[in-house]
Formats: sequence, C-alpha cells, structure tokens
Amino acid sequence: MAASLLSLSPSINNKRMSQVCLHMQSDQLRKAITCFSVCLQKQKWSIKLYILPFRAIAGHHVSKPFASVGSLDVDVASQENHAPGVSAPNNIQRSKMSFDQTSYPLGDMSDFEKQLQELFGEVKRMIMKGNKSDAIDLLKANYEAVKEQMNAGTKGIEEAALLDIIALGYMAVGDLKFVGSLLTMLTEVVESLKDNEPFLDSVLVHMGSMYSTLRKFEKSLLLYRRSIDILENRYGKNSIYLITPLLGMAKVLGAIGRSTKAVETYHRAIAILELNKGAESEDLVVALFGLGNILLKEGRATDAETHFVRILNLYKKLYGESDGRVGMAMCSLAHVKCAKGNPDEAIQLYENALQVIKDSNYVALDDSIMEKMRIDLAELLHVVGRGKEGRKMLEECLLITEKYKGKEHPSSVTHLLNLATSYSRSKNFVEAERLLRTSLEIMRKTVGPNDQSITFPMLHLAVTLYNLKRDEEAEQLALEVLHIREKAFGKDSLPVGEALDCLVSIQTRLGKDDGELLELLKRIVSIQEREFGYESEEVMETLKKIVYYLDKLGRKNEKFPLQKRLSILRMKYKQRIQY
Repeated sequence: MAASLLSLSPSINNKRMSQVCLHMQSDQLRKAITCFSVCLQKQKWSIKLYILPFRAIAGHHVSKPFASVGSLDVDVASQENHAPGVSAPNNIQRSKMSFDQTSYPLGDMSDFEKQLQELFGEVKRMIMKGNKSDAIDLLKANYEAVKEQMNAGTKGIEEAALLDIIALGYMAVGDLKFVGSLLTMLTEVVESLKDNEPFLDSVLVHMGSMYSTLRKFEKSLLLYRRSIDILENRYGKNSIYLITPLLGMAKVLGAIGRSTKAVETYHRAIAILELNKGAESEDLVVALFGLGNILLKEGRATDAETHFVRILNLYKKLYGESDGRVGMAMCSLAHVKCAKGNPDEAIQLYENALQVIKDSNYVALDDSIMEKMRIDLAELLHVVGRGKEGRKMLEECLLITEKYKGKEHPSSVTHLLNLATSYSRSKNFVEAERLLRTSLEIMRKTVGPNDQSITFPMLHLAVTLYNLKRDEEAEQLALEVLHIREKAFGKDSLPVGEALDCLVSIQTRLGKDDGELLELLKRIVSIQEREFGYESEEVMETLKKIVYYLDKLGRKNEKFPLQKRLSILRMKYKQRIQY
C-alpha cells in the first residue's frame, strides 16, 4: 500500500516507475491536499506539484489628462508556461525588452500616463504593505469616477485606459469576480473604438492576459488578434512590438489544445526577435521556454531539448557558467531529460544546477524555487533506486523549512509526508508512522478536525498501520477519513472512492462480512467508471474483486456478465501493452 505522488515525466510514468514527491506551499495546503490515490493492493504514486507561473511582462503606456488619483505602474504579466519542474526567478521571467515601449510621442498625454502609473504603483505598495483594504478603496474610488464619466456618455480611450488599470489592480488584490465585470465594461468601450486610437493595442493585450487568467480563452484570442492586427498595420509584420501579444496568443493556443498553431506562433515570435535583437539576445528566453513547453506537452521531448539547450548556452555565454541563471536553465533541461527517459542524466543536471545556484547566491536556500528543485531531485533519486540519497534530500528540505519557518509550520507537513512515503517504500513503517503522526498533529493545529485536508496524512497513517498489522487502528482512521470526505466532496466523489478502496483492503483482512465488502466495492467501481472510464485499469482491478466476492457468495447470475466484461477488458489491456 502506498501514498500517491507526482508523475514527473511521461516516459517515466509510462514505465510505471515508482515516484516519490509531493510539494505544496503552506498557503496552498488546504487546496493541495485533496484527492490522492491510496491503494493497498498495488504501488502507485501520482501527486501534483504546485508550480510557479512563468511570466512575461508587457508594458502599458496610456496618457491623456483624465483621472485625478494616482497611479499604476502598468506592467501587466502575460503568463507563460515554464518548463515543468522549474520555476524561473524574476530575472529569467522578466526579460526587459525594448519592444515593451511605445513609439508614440507623449505630448499632452504624459500627465494622464503619469497618473495611471502612480495609481498602479500606489495599489501595489499598499498590497505589499498588507493594506489590501486601502488598495481596494483606492480602486473603488477610481471606478466610481470612471463609471460617472461613462454614464455621462464619455466612452473613449481615456476611460478604457483607466478601466484597464482598475482591472489590473483588482487582479493584484485577487478579486477575479469583479475583474470579470470590469472586463465586460471595458469590452463595450474598446469595441466602439477605432484601431487608430493611441495605445489601444496595449489595453487589448492586457485584456487578453486577464481573460486568459479567467480562462475565457476565446475572448482572450480575439483581443490578442486585434492587437496584433493593429500593430502589423502600424509597424509591419516583423515589428518588435508584436512580441508581447504573440507570446500571449501562443500561451492561450497551447492552453486550449491548439498546439500546432501555438508552435507556429512561438516560431514567429522567435524569428522576429532574432531579426530585431539577434540570435544571442536574452529576450529570446521567454519564447524559447514557451515553445519548449508546448513541445514537451506534445510528447516531442527531443525537439524541446533543442530549445532548452539553446537557453542554457545563451546564459552561459552572457553570464558565465557559474551564474544562477545557468543553474535555472540546467534544471529546466533536467526535466527534458526525464521526459526522454534519462533520469540519470537529469539527476546529474539537477545536482550541478543546485550547486551553481547555491554558490552564486542566486536564490535563497528557503525559496520555494529551491525547495521545488530539491524535491524534484529527491523524486528522481527514488525513481532510479537511490532511495537513501533521496531521503537525505528530503531531510534537507525539512531542516531548511524548520530553520526558517519553525518546527511546526504547516509547510513542514509536505516534507514529513514525503519522508514518511520514502520510509514506507523501504519497509521502515515504524519511522513512517512517527513522521505521519507528527504531520497529523501539525495539521490539527492548523486546520479544524473535520477539514478535508487533514484526511491526506490520516489516510497515509491508516495505510502504515495496516502494514504494521494494526488493523483495528487502521480501520478507525479509514472510517474517519471516509466520513470527512463524504461530507466535504460528496458520497460519489473520487476522494471518497480512494478512502473506500483503503477501507475494503483493511476490512478484508479483518474478516468483515463478504456482502458488506461487496457493496463497498460496487461503490468504488461506480466512482472509477465515472472518473477513469469504463475500460480503465482501475475499473478492471476492482471488477476482479467484485467477481471474486460474487463467486464466494454463490451469486452466479450476477457474476457471469461481469466475468465476460472482465475478459474483454483484459484482452484490450493486453493489446494496449503490446502496442
């Protein structure tokens, strides 16, 4: 029986190699601990890691005398997917490119632009100081002002620019619902504006980015497309000003599965950058990362490798081999090696990268980026059978967290669970139990006793107690998990199915009533059919158990149809394995 952990790469996952690592930020704890596979009969790990967004920054320049309140540094993030397993720091994320600047003469519009910049800057300062309510009040005051202007019939570029800044401000404070309302208003304004309005393209790019964040991808594409058309007509098809909307569009195309078009768009952006900036410009990094990510997602790891190697070589040439950016690029390349099925090469890259980053003081030891890298490396070490080295890395993660955040900080739960899983795999269930009880104690102090997030360490503990032959204790924990999850997610949810699967295995060894166990198995298969499909391996395994109990209970009429279905599934699964 095993806890589930992250599937690190397609090739490793396809070979069903064991995996070992979970990563959650402390403020993500409740959201991250939700649904995990826990199965007594077979080893299976599959937990998602929290991944930091890769950001490409788009500049915004709008000006005309209008708003009276102060200002916003209008650098809006067009989020780019980064290579899985690597979170790039700001100086990789934010290549400061001159195409973020506009060539418009500011003239009498400069005062308005300054006011917008000051407004956004003030909002950001308030948020950074923890004065979120003050930031909202400031945004609200400006919203009322622009709303009054619009009600009076004024709906020009000035109103669009201020609404844009206000929407960005609400994005910064996390009120996405109101951002949606603001974008609806803003859409009404920009649809009435002609394409020759100054700075309209920048507003459209920001809108595209915000709609993308709200996962309204089709609207996002339309806005990026209009912005690109405006810029092409104004500056030509090879203008450097096209890069920001092209990267935004490529990201959206990738998100909605239009990978071929996304790859084309990234290639176009790279060609424009090479033409305007040269083949060794640092500005290429964002586009190369985006392109590499799409290719990885499509299973084209060899093609992706070319672009990640190019990033690595670019940073080496620009900054030298001991620079932290080189370490970050090495980590990204390590992930590509995983996708190609070369974990040993990936491990060497990770080890070298971590050393470079540490020696250069590029990222603090307790930074989430470094934590993520150490966990990825620990996972790989377990995958290739070097569990002792992997545990050492996980212990380092725990020690760093305890040093910088305290011994009972919620973030330590991640590392305690990873260590417990590692010890379980090495059959040291006594140490695993100790670690799990510690994590459970921390969780109980952090969240309520009936919070669904507490069921993850609790179910892991039930599994460990089962392996220690303490079945009565294990059963009580599994029943408690089942009760909490039924209330939190519903009786037919996947988390409930996982708890039931664990409970059936425990109760089978306890010799519980066969009829009751059969009913639980029927619940499990119903959930699995909905979540994984009627022909999934999970369904096939549960059907085997159902057929066994039907035969044991002498219910042959029910057994035969399922036996036939199981035979068909086995044949299909065998054919899939062969191909």
